[in-house]
Formats: sequence, structure tokens, C-alpha cells
Amino acid sequence: MELRFKLNIQLFASHKGVTSTKNGRDSNAQRLGCKLFDGQWCHSGSIIYRQRGTKIHAGNNVKRAGDDTLFALIDGYVKFERVDRHRQKVSVYPTKPEVTAK
Repeated sequence: MELRFKLNIQLFASHKGVTSTKNGRDSNAQRLGCKLFDGQWCHSGSIIYRQRGTKIHAGNNVKRAGDDTLFALIDGYVKFERVDRHRQKVSVYPTKPEVTAK
């Protein structure tokens, strides 16, 4: 009497196959956002807000650069103001603006 066993064994890899991956790239952060806040003192040429598009608009004594960055034209205090319900602007005033409580 002859006994034969047919074993169906599948061996799995103990390590991942070494191939180059197509992932693993990332771009550098753009560091956008507010650099000077409401009521802070700034010098002329100081960057107030770095943005893409016009999320915040330029007000008094503020210019918009080619990459939509807002910067101060004079030394003074930063003031964020509302234009209408959806738009906001930033201005720079030589004297500290009055704070109005709502």
C-alpha cells in the first residue's frame, strides 16, 4: 500500500520586492497667510499678507505685488477693514486707528 500526499503550499515573500516607487515627491510649502495682524506696527515695504488671488484687497497705503502679496507703502499701523459682506481690505495708517466695539 503506497500513500502519496499532494501538498499545495504557497510561499510568500518575507520582504517587499525592491523596485523604485513612483510616489514620494512633495512640493515645498508656500508659506501663505497673514504676516502682520490688526494693530501691529509696520515699516514701509513690509509684507502684510501673502496670498494667491485677492482674498484680501489692498486699502489705503497698501499695494498689491505681482504674486498678489500685499505690502505697506508707509510706516504705520495695520488695520483690517470690511469692504462689504464678502470682501475685506487691509490699510496702513500713520496713527493708531480707533477701536470700535460692536
